[in-house]
Amino acid sequence: MANSAPEPPGRLIAHFTERYIRSRAQQSGGWHDLWESNQSDLWDRGYPNPALIDFAETKSDLLYVPAGRRPRALIPGCGKGYDVAMLALHGFDVWGLEVSATGAQEARDYAARELAEPQEYNFGSSHLPDAQPGTVTIIAGDFFVRDWEQTLPQEGFEGFDLIYDYTFLCALLPEMRKDWGRRMRELVAPTGILVCLEFPMYKDLTAVGPPWGLNGVHWNILAAGEDGMIRETGEETGGENGPFKRVLYYKPARSYPAGKGTDMISVWRPQ
Repeated sequence: MANSAPEPPGRLIAHFTERYIRSRAQQSGGWHDLWESNQSDLWDRGYPNPALIDFAETKSDLLYVPAGRRPRALIPGCGKGYDVAMLALHGFDVWGLEVSATGAQEARDYAARELAEPQEYNFGSSHLPDAQPGTVTIIAGDFFVRDWEQTLPQEGFEGFDLIYDYTFLCALLPEMRKDWGRRMRELVAPTGILVCLEFPMYKDLTAVGPPWGLNGVHWNILAAGEDGMIRETGEETGGENGPFKRVLYYKPARSYPAGKGTDMISVWRPQ
């Protein structure tokens, strides 16, 4: 029997393969063009991630926040702001970062609607309708370029109490992974945590993205302090001399269907 023809790449992979995939400098332009051409459906899920909702409602003991202020969270690559609004409804002051000005405005509009009239999907088992929401600030900027940090609080600001990454790392070219880890370490507070919903865990590490397969990549960057350019799926090799120490690792009871039941949550503290 003759071999069947290879399956053509999806629209997202094709978009970057044809125009942007070999150029780190053009990555931001690739995402910007998708926003401008109204193609956010390629990654948009339509609601906040249930895994993050459950984390916010059941793992708050991992947060250290000085008395007198709300916890501060950052979500780079925040998309339309679903997770930003959800965390604000759980009492966080949240900053969302989006490379596209169009995407950033959509996130602002969405967050404003949700804070005014929250939808049920923002809450899990601990729905607290009387909880005082935090604030939302959406910034149009490049995670790797520090100029957007001028919009952050200046007096006494030592970093974010929580940074959340779901589909940001998997959207980056593999050669950008080490810089991703460096920037995370710069932005998280000394007593803060980095929460990663690791996705996609099912995809071969050598397969073309985005999304790029990440099984074992977080450990390689954050714990071992290497560049994340691994080829052995799930291999946690190297020492633990990286910028972070993993303090929790588990399979969430709920996540998006796109994770195919393989999503994992890892929680990291600076060291």
